[in-house]
Amino acid sequence: MKKRLLCLLLALALPLGLCACGDEDNATTDTAAQTTPEPPPPPEPDPAETYVDSLTLAQQTGQLFFARCPDVGAADLAAQYDIGGYILFGRDFEGQTPESVRTAIASYQQAAATPMLIGVDEEGGTVTRVSSYSSFRAGRFQSPQALFAAGGLDRITDDTAEKDALLASLGINVNLAPVCDVSTNPADFIYARAFGQDAAATSEYVRTVVSQMQTDGMGMVLKHFPGYGSNADTHTGIAQDTRPIEQFREVDFLPFSAGIDAGAQAVLVCHNIVACMDDTLPASLSPAVHDILRDELGFDGVVMTDDLVMQAITDYTGDADAAVLAVQAGNDMLISSDFVTQYNAVLTAVEDGTIAADRIRESAVRVVRWKMQLGLIDA
Repeated sequence: MKKRLLCLLLALALPLGLCACGDEDNATTDTAAQTTPEPPPPPEPDPAETYVDSLTLAQQTGQLFFARCPDVGAADLAAQYDIGGYILFGRDFEGQTPESVRTAIASYQQAAATPMLIGVDEEGGTVTRVSSYSSFRAGRFQSPQALFAAGGLDRITDDTAEKDALLASLGINVNLAPVCDVSTNPADFIYARAFGQDAAATSEYVRTVVSQMQTDGMGMVLKHFPGYGSNADTHTGIAQDTRPIEQFREVDFLPFSAGIDAGAQAVLVCHNIVACMDDTLPASLSPAVHDILRDELGFDGVVMTDDLVMQAITDYTGDADAAVLAVQAGNDMLISSDFVTQYNAVLTAVEDGTIAADRIRESAVRVVRWKMQLGLIDA
C-alpha cells in the first residue's frame, strides 16, 4: 500500500513516463534489450586457404611434392609444375661454391609461381649434405652424440644456430632434422644418427633443437615417425617392426610429442611396416599410422613421406601407385626422386575421382601455411 502511494505521489511530481516504479518485469526486459551485444564480426578468411583457392588444381597438386632437385633443368621444371619444394643432396654441393649454390637456388625461386621450400638433410655426423664439402665449412657438423658429449645442450643449441645461419645464407629454408628416434644400441641402423640416449633425454634434445630453429626461422622436420627402433635400413628393403603399441606410447612417441609441443612444423613418416598399427602397409602409406599422428599426438602441421623411391616402397608397390597411396593415407607432401611420374599419377587420380579434389586442397593449404610461417609467402 505504501509503495502504491509513493508511486502516485511521484507520478504527480514528475513528467509523464519518468516514474521508476513501473512493472519490474518490464524494466528488466527494457534493460536486457538495451544491453544485447552486437553479433561478432565474421572471422577473417584464412590467408593460406585464400592463397590456395587462387591456384589451379594442377598447381595445388604440385604443392604436395618435395622433389629431389634434378641435376639439369631444375628451374624449368619448377616453372612448369609449380612444385612445392626441392630437396638438395650431396651432388648439388659437390664442386660448387656458396655463391654458385645461392645463384642456382635463386633461379628456382624466380622460376616458380609459388615460393618453394628448399630443403636439405644436414643432421650432423653421418648425414651432412652441405658441410661435407670444404668450400662450405672447414669440417663436417658433428653428430648430436658428439656435440652433447663435448658441451651438453648448450653445445647443441650453438651448433643448431650455426647450421641454420649457414643454410639460410645459401637460400635453404628447411633442414630435415632433428632425428627423433630413440636408440641406445650401437648395433641399430639408426643409432649413429640418433641422440643415443633414452626417451626423456632425446625429448629434451628435440625440444632444444626445435626451439632454436624456431628462433632462427628455419623450417624443421621431425623424423622418422612413429620411431625407427632397431629396424633395418629401408633404403635397401622392407623392414618389419613387431614391437607392441605400448612401446611406442611409452618411449618412441615422447620425442615427437616434445617437438610438436615446441612448435615443430613438419613430421616425416618412415617406411617401416609397424604391425601394431598396420600389419599390411608401410607406415608412410598407412591411414592408421597417420590417424595416430593426427589424433593421438595432436599434430596439425605438414606430414610427409620419406622418399617414395626407396626400396622399401618399390619392393612393395609400383612408384606411381605409391604416390597415390601416400596421398590417400593422409600425407601432405611426398618426397620423390621420380617427381614427374608420381605427380602425373596423383593428378590423374584426382581427375578420375580416385582422390577427391578437396583432399588435394587440404594438403596444399597446410603446405602454403608452412611457407607463410617461414616468411616465404606474405600472410
